Amino acid sequence: MSSLHLPSALVDSNWLATHLQHPDLMVLDASWYMPAAQRSGEQEWRQQRIPGARFFDFDSKIKDHGSSLPHMLPSETQFARQVSELGLSNHHRIVIYDSSGIFAAPRAWWMFRAMGHQQVAVLDGGLPDWIQQGHPLEQGEPASVAPGHFVAHRQADWIADAAQVQAALPQPDTRVLDARSLERFSGQAADPRPGVRPGHMPGAYCLPFGELLVQGRFLPREQLALKLASLLAPEQRLICSCGSGVTAAILALAATLTGHEKVAVYDGSWTEWGSSEQLPVVTDH
Repeated sequence: MSSLHLPSALVDSNWLATHLQHPDLMVLDASWYMPAAQRSGEQEWRQQRIPGARFFDFDSKIKDHGSSLPHMLPSETQFARQVSELGLSNHHRIVIYDSSGIFAAPRAWWMFRAMGHQQVAVLDGGLPDWIQQGHPLEQGEPASVAPGHFVAHRQADWIADAAQVQAALPQPDTRVLDARSLERFSGQAADPRPGVRPGHMPGAYCLPFGELLVQGRFLPREQLALKLASLLAPEQRLICSCGSGVTAAILALAATLTGHEKVAVYDGSWTEWGSSEQLPVVTDH
């Protein structure tokens, strides 16, 4: 069988169904919900999933366990070990989905890009679209998997920390985009996490992630490009932020799909920034 090449960082259900049995393909379910939803992505994966999909838990397992911040990127060594345990190797082409359509899967996509894996894509429309298209599902206890051999190479360009964001905010060659709602960005709505101040970083711009989606799918490329063009010049570096580094990755994926090459996610995002009295916060109504 010929080697498989992902056509884009975004694939559709029909492409995935056509290539599902390819030995180079690995499918991951990265479903995650806000704590208030009281839903378990892993539990739902056990109930129904795309055939052969393994569960990628970035919230409680594949994360930096030494950080007080939610689901921070782990070390290269930890990431490599845990994805190898899922049966993944560097030759695999990875397609990631979630059960919301487009919500948590881009976070896992960004984690793989930040760890040096380029052949990774998100399933547009996620599990809901897969089901709507009439493709098969698998239920019950998943089959055990043989471990793979994955080597991670951390890519500093894909990752931003608080100091880098603070330095970048006044620079004209960088744009910081915040994926949270306008109400949270402006400070009109309280932050859902205790002890986190409302508002935004001085100099950041608001692009709520929902504006890039329609019915759980990304807008067509031309429309994505227009949304980003009003806020981001082609030559600017982009740093994406949100509440805790999940929906920021939706902006990062959209920028990548529309040809932007200098894209990073601020991993600590507003949970870190809004909790630190040393970092400046502004509100505007």
